Amino acid sequence: MSEVVLENVCKRYEGGALAVEGVSLTVREGEFLVLVGPSGCGKSTTLRMVAGLEDITSGRISIGGVCVNSLPPKDRDIAMVFQNYALYPHMTVFENMAFGLRLRRVPRAEIAARVQEAAEILGLRDYMRRLPKQLSGGQRQRVAVGRAIVRKPKVFLFDEPLSNLDAKMRVEMRGELTRLHRRLGATMIYVTHDQVEAMTMSDRIVVMDKGRVQQVAPPLEVYRNPANLFVAGFIGTPPMNTLRRDGRVMGFRPEAMALCDASAAGDVVGGTVDVVEPMGAETFVQFITAAGERVVARVAPDTAFRPGAAVAFRVAAEHVRWFDAQTGQEVA
Repeated sequence: MSEVVLENVCKRYEGGALAVEGVSLTVREGEFLVLVGPSGCGKSTTLRMVAGLEDITSGRISIGGVCVNSLPPKDRDIAMVFQNYALYPHMTVFENMAFGLRLRRVPRAEIAARVQEAAEILGLRDYMRRLPKQLSGGQRQRVAVGRAIVRKPKVFLFDEPLSNLDAKMRVEMRGELTRLHRRLGATMIYVTHDQVEAMTMSDRIVVMDKGRVQQVAPPLEVYRNPANLFVAGFIGTPPMNTLRRDGRVMGFRPEAMALCDASAAGDVVGGTVDVVEPMGAETFVQFITAAGERVVARVAPDTAFRPGAAVAFRVAAEHVRWFDAQTGQEVA
């Protein structure tokens, strides 16, 4: 059993700074859960508390039904993959992957078998005698993941593991980690500030801000029905458009808009074109309304716009979300 449960977990540092406040989560067995949010939101601190690398101020954390509040990291049956790989530069790939098992006095034959199995899974079989400096960034990250796999832990923890890679390698590694999760069926908790990683990799997303959980839901649910204005503005590229209307905030995604005549019936938003961003398969048109609000529309790539021109878009009513102007929470 590898379910992870956090019950009202808080972290307050000396001096009174509150990093995490009242986080309650259940990570299901075999789930790929992603904690996402801006820098300083508490996501990495939450992960480090699960790992035992940070003491909790209050609350309870259990792994596999066992309270781990007082257990050191080595006794929690978890494996963590860090942003900086944390490989030993003087050790070969094989030695790096085997090191933790040797510390635990696992028999030599079993170490060799486990490392070989992990190498096959990660495509590292031809690199076992190389040193980290002889590997690309993506290969080093795979070695770090392999070192975690050989442990056969209950839970894998990933702390922004792709942030040091270039854009192309990040895309490749996202696919590799997704396939790895499918193959192992393991419980994985993954921290990132990149909402694209969160959307493409997770079974569920935990959106955090200022130490608090803002929303927990599957990726498309978070995208389509954000719980509040923070989630609406953080998830999505570009984020959800928000306009003040009738004492509330009207929210809608760029793709929920269709070019129309300014006199058309229904919810119509118009203004003056400011920026046109051709993206290849689509174009984003930024325009400014009469009230000075910036709106982004997603349109077909062959639609021509020029800065300064007047435009109007009909907003699909079924895709509009309403938020309380004071609290920012979604309302009916």
